[in-house]
Amino acid sequence: MSQHTRKEDLSACRQLIKHGSHSFFMASLLLPPKISVPATALYAFCRIADDLIDADNAGDAAIQALYARLDAIYAGTPGPQPEDRALAEVVSNFAIPRAMPDALIEGLAWDASGRNYETLSELYDYAARVAGCVGAMMTLIMGTTDCRAVARACDLGVAMQLTNISRDIGEDARMGRLYLPRRWFAQAGIDPEQWLENPVQHPAVTAMCQRLLSYANVLYKRADSGIALLPLNCRAGIRAARVIYSDIGRQIASQGFETIEKRAIVPRSRKSMLLAKALLTVPLRSPARSQDQLEWPPLVETQYLLEDIETVPAVPRTEWLITLFQTLEERDKEVQQRQTTSRAHDSQAASSESASTQVSSSKENIVP
Repeated sequence: MSQHTRKEDLSACRQLIKHGSHSFFMASLLLPPKISVPATALYAFCRIADDLIDADNAGDAAIQALYARLDAIYAGTPGPQPEDRALAEVVSNFAIPRAMPDALIEGLAWDASGRNYETLSELYDYAARVAGCVGAMMTLIMGTTDCRAVARACDLGVAMQLTNISRDIGEDARMGRLYLPRRWFAQAGIDPEQWLENPVQHPAVTAMCQRLLSYANVLYKRADSGIALLPLNCRAGIRAARVIYSDIGRQIASQGFETIEKRAIVPRSRKSMLLAKALLTVPLRSPARSQDQLEWPPLVETQYLLEDIETVPAVPRTEWLITLFQTLEERDKEVQQRQTTSRAHDSQAASSESASTQVSSSKENIVP
């Protein structure tokens, strides 16, 4: 495969994110290429996996297919999909523990099975898998293995997922999905199944949305303390992702926490303003008031994502792009060499057969 095609793989990942994950795409503009390229490859695979589960009739077969793709990726033999090829280089070059992407697929499997969440802790379990693990992987891509930074990155991922859930309450309900803790419905005297049959804006549901966003805001503040532990040239991009996502919560609040018929959207112009704000407010160190939050243990629900962090070796992250192309080029050379050897063998066999035929014809001409 040519280097042009390898660049096309990365370009395909970028286009997928540009059109499918606007907030991440804009935030990635503030990351250095050596980080934004592998990060885009990671998000592209996550986006594809999520879309496969959301597809009609997706079920256990789709989940098993994703696990098979991940098996091939970790074996260094990814399939032809551009996002798989790119992710294979990411997990290899940045020593991403298999437990992290496995967590993502497990969370998506919960979606496919229609899992219910009775308590806030159970909802955190879900958010840890579909978003907290992404925060952990991003931290490793940025070359940071400080467990405090990884814990705060998981906080940020969970906060973002809680924001997504708050924004999509109505949209999810119309698809028969409910992520708000069912215990909250019981406390409000509402049968969640009956409400799902006719999802309307109920004062209790409005209060639940506000309550969930309050938990998200606590986690956003916890995450702030960890940004200063990241490489300086990465802080603006992560800060941008944080402020853009938390601004979705601000938009939800401005519409009275009503998200059944309304979907909160942060306009592109405001996202651009938030990008500039993030660039101007890059933390050089954790504020004194957030030092305690930096030292807080991870959420119980994300603790398991940190278990393999200490085993992650140091990797020359600055040379990721060079390593990517070199590794792919070596792999392609091996394939080309095998193909050349095979063609030479076939050609030799064909020549021998032709010579044998000619000799046989000559004998036929000589024999009376």
